[in-house]
Amino acid sequence: MAAEAIGIDLGTTYSCVGVWQNDHVEIIVNDQGNRTTPSYVAFNETERLVGDAAFNQVIKNPTNSIFDAKRLIGRRFSDISVQNDMKLWPFKVIEGPNDKPMIVVTHEGQEKQFAAEEISSMVLAKMREIAEMFLDSTVKNAVITVPAYFSDSQRQATRNAGEFAGLKVMRIINEPTAAAIAYGLEKQAGWYCKRNVMIFDLGGGTLDVSLLTISAGAFEVKATAGDTHLGGEDFDNRMVDFCAAEFKRKHDLDVSGNSRALRRLKNACEKAKRRLSFTSSVDIEIDCLAQGIDLYMTISRAKFEQLNMNFFNKCMEPVEKCIRDANMDISQIDDVVLAGGSSRIPKVQQLLQDVFKGKKLCKSINPDEAIAYGAAVQAAILSGNGNGKLHDFTLSDVTPMSLGVEVQNLQLCAENIMHFVIPRNTRVPVKKNTTIYTVYDNQSAIVFPIFEGESESTLNNNLLGKFSLVDIPPAPKGYPFDVWFEIDENGILSVSAEDKSTGQKKGITIASDRSNCSN
Repeated sequence: MAAEAIGIDLGTTYSCVGVWQNDHVEIIVNDQGNRTTPSYVAFNETERLVGDAAFNQVIKNPTNSIFDAKRLIGRRFSDISVQNDMKLWPFKVIEGPNDKPMIVVTHEGQEKQFAAEEISSMVLAKMREIAEMFLDSTVKNAVITVPAYFSDSQRQATRNAGEFAGLKVMRIINEPTAAAIAYGLEKQAGWYCKRNVMIFDLGGGTLDVSLLTISAGAFEVKATAGDTHLGGEDFDNRMVDFCAAEFKRKHDLDVSGNSRALRRLKNACEKAKRRLSFTSSVDIEIDCLAQGIDLYMTISRAKFEQLNMNFFNKCMEPVEKCIRDANMDISQIDDVVLAGGSSRIPKVQQLLQDVFKGKKLCKSINPDEAIAYGAAVQAAILSGNGNGKLHDFTLSDVTPMSLGVEVQNLQLCAENIMHFVIPRNTRVPVKKNTTIYTVYDNQSAIVFPIFEGESESTLNNNLLGKFSLVDIPPAPKGYPFDVWFEIDENGILSVSAEDKSTGQKKGITIASDRSNCSN
């Protein structure tokens, strides 16, 4: 029997772990008896807390309680989203080396700095520990999920987090693909009927939309789209802003700089948001919010929808883009499957139904657990434990964003031109080559930036890193070099180039710190 391998859904707000046992997936409960664990890490004078223990003390220790690490992982400090999020977080984030955001905490009386992947590794280590207690054995192997629309650097950083947690990361798989696996196995009665399925996965911090064709145990992703910065956290923050403004209007008290009051308010708003999915109004009551004054207000579902309407409308944009990219008509899509906790919001469901002209949405899978379920299935297959039910299972995914190099058009004197090498929604793994040329005589080094994105101008795309081939024999202008782009099963990019005259080769795996080059 092969060693047990687990599947982990590393979420923005909650994480979940599962394992394949006795021909089914077991979602593993934590030491509090919960099937999901808060993605929180806290530091105090004596210890480090992870999960429920960290979440439960956040009100009294807000500046040293870290959450939303997934919104930082693999990003630059200078990213607009990071700068905006920093205004909302009670903890401090500073600029580290290579424009890397670093989280600052006080632990055991000393100031310490952590990268987002270090915080995520602590959450992953907690999920591993939960699995080990359930299995009563050491766990080394895991499949970890990421949003389909995660960039190359975010995927690499997540993989690093798994390794920091002492895990062998067998595969990084996309969250909506994992949800599709859960749906496909749950619907196994129709296993041999070909179905086009859209997964709408709206979680705490990210939105993913994927279109798959499922047939005879084969899961083939046709197209994917999404937003790596849109989810339940945004809806909570909008409510917090509204409640704080109302409290200031009524009592002339501003709580915007009071991290403890804001945390209490955020917890109350998150609970209110959840209740508004099955009731028309909720009361928010907080004793002694500031200067001994209580907050008491009623928020209706209509008010919640009004506050977040621009976010809800934004959720539909990737849906329409995904359908276009797959070259499908709405009528060709058999099932629309909901995943992620925020997909429970009635207004989101209504807008989604409007796109599909009133089609009934599929709510048969548990949106909080489906992604860990799919990851556990993939882990079982990769570890050789997926016999029986899973023997016919195959999975093919796509790359979410186009990848290419920056080139210059000397005839038009144009710079910053994106030359696409691998278009978005190309099936992975994939390897494609292109040719780049020297731009002047006697050139002895060639350097080119690598980008991901859809714009014709690299100024609007995301820089992944720079590739350099140095000490080449001086070449005339227009001398060609072969460049290969390769994306592996994890969606991680490697680039290599060869000087044909010398046979000199160089390769680079684009890493989240953008400095991992090797000859």
